[in-house]
Amino acid sequence: MATVTRFAPSPTGHLHLGHAYSALFAESQGTRFLVRIEDIDTGRCRPNFGQAILDDLAWLGLAWETPVRRQSAHMDDYASALSALAERDLLYPCFCTRKDIQAEINAAGHAPHGPDGPIYPGICRNLPSAERDKRIAIGTPHALRLKMDKAIAATGPLVWHDAEAGPQQARPAIFGDVVLARKDTPTSYHLAVTVDDYLQGVTLVTRGRDLFEASHVHRLLQALLGYTSPAYNHHKLLTDTEGKRLAKRDQTQTLQSLRAVGFTPAEVRSLAGW
Repeated sequence: MATVTRFAPSPTGHLHLGHAYSALFAESQGTRFLVRIEDIDTGRCRPNFGQAILDDLAWLGLAWETPVRRQSAHMDDYASALSALAERDLLYPCFCTRKDIQAEINAAGHAPHGPDGPIYPGICRNLPSAERDKRIAIGTPHALRLKMDKAIAATGPLVWHDAEAGPQQARPAIFGDVVLARKDTPTSYHLAVTVDDYLQGVTLVTRGRDLFEASHVHRLLQALLGYTSPAYNHHKLLTDTEGKRLAKRDQTQTLQSLRAVGFTPAEVRSLAGW
């Protein structure tokens, strides 16, 4: 059976050495290698960065199957997944702004924290249906949140496997009622990557350790949507001389900047630890 891996960057800037490592790692682990452009964030993503990503990967010597999947062209797939969850009464509209949520947390004096920060305090979870319908009818901006407790009850205990960390008991509750869509972005990272990996037949998800905890939510969504679960391998993160994770804002580390001063693909691979 073929091992299908993918490298899935967002076109919000140029690739850096950390991306090079991640792409090379993914390619090395599979017998089929895919590239996906995760461009659901229309406010930050730019088409020119998407093309630059492909140019950099080709310059590094990577080859991938075509066509390249671009998330922005597949919103119907994510809408179908949301509909399936809504039919099971697993979603609710949340009308809270960030200011509303922070005010609620301040009033409570504390809030449990998850991987993404303070856990949503549930302000809109039990709004009467008439109030929800009224707000939606007048166009009040809202997100769609997962009813985490009900979702976990529907699936029961779940496990997933990481190549380095071993078997993992899924703990999606650490995220609380996670957002799966917003009015301006009709999907979320968690939902889109879960749907994409399934539809593309990815059998091994490779990505940085900074996304390890996200796999708990993805395993839950897989079970709710009837998807098979891939294997995982969360790799190390490259850091700078001060031990900070490489970021797109660090222009001196972009592949384009290294190319511009004369580095060869082999030299960049070496710098990326490959």
